[in-house]
Amino acid sequence: MKRSTLRWPRLGLGCATLGTPPPALDDDVAEAVMRAAIERGIRYFDVAPLYGGGLAEERLGRALESLPRDSYVLSTKTGVTRPYARSAQPPGATARRQFDRWDFSPAATRVSIQTSLGRLRTERLDVVHLHDAENHLDTCLEAHAELARMRDEGIVGAIGIGSNLVAPVQRLVDRAPFDAVLLAGRYTLLDATGRELIATARSRGIAVVAGGVFNSGVLATWPQAQPMYGYVAADRAIVERTARIAGICAAHDVPLAAAALQYVLANPAITTVLIGPASVAELDANLAAADYPIPAALWPALARDGVVVHGQGAPAAQPH
Repeated sequence: MKRSTLRWPRLGLGCATLGTPPPALDDDVAEAVMRAAIERGIRYFDVAPLYGGGLAEERLGRALESLPRDSYVLSTKTGVTRPYARSAQPPGATARRQFDRWDFSPAATRVSIQTSLGRLRTERLDVVHLHDAENHLDTCLEAHAELARMRDEGIVGAIGIGSNLVAPVQRLVDRAPFDAVLLAGRYTLLDATGRELIATARSRGIAVVAGGVFNSGVLATWPQAQPMYGYVAADRAIVERTARIAGICAAHDVPLAAAALQYVLANPAITTVLIGPASVAELDANLAAADYPIPAALWPALARDGVVVHGQGAPAAQPH
């Protein structure tokens, strides 16, 4: 089976937040972030039909329209979506993701890809991830087979898995050939449970895209009045742990966000790191964090406090 030879940029723009529907986030604001990312040199863009029920793909398609298609890497996902222009918990929902719908059948997969192509205003997708397949580990392999057929047709490039969970991704990479995994929130200053999967992927030649480096915001700045972790309010243990890490960073004159982002960038087994700003100001703050000079002494200090540091000492972030 043909494997992807894609060249992965080191830093990419994750568009989940940029799919937030109005009035919380208007089209022009979201597209301004996307265009600013382009202006600042970002050339990897990750999106999904799930984000705003297709709204993020539409916004990204408009933002990318002026770029030559061969100048950037574009990934989307398949398998789960929600009603158009809706958030994870829209008005009328009693639980988060109540209205999301999963379908990994071959027919649904092909329709999903064709719809994404239209929204993104492109004729091909560099990467397609099976999205949140943890409760559909058998049927999602049908989608994998359909994506392989579409790869043979030149519509799809690399085939990947996108998830917030480690175990289902590990099971899937043992069952089928994948080119990439997108793991969110499982290799961070607070949660390094994805490190073995990341090492396994590297040993098999599978590209690793890391998202959720701020764990839904708790690692973005400190202190915070109402920190979020894993899309919900952070519990006491997370708050106390973050406070200790932030204190160590402050003792070395390093902003928490810079340590959080460069911690992930420093792992050579991670191919691409996604940032997910909701504004141009947040984008610029993320880029500044990626380039912030970090003293080598910070990493051993964090390791002594229990942070799992690659090689017990992380190098400076690689350039993007």
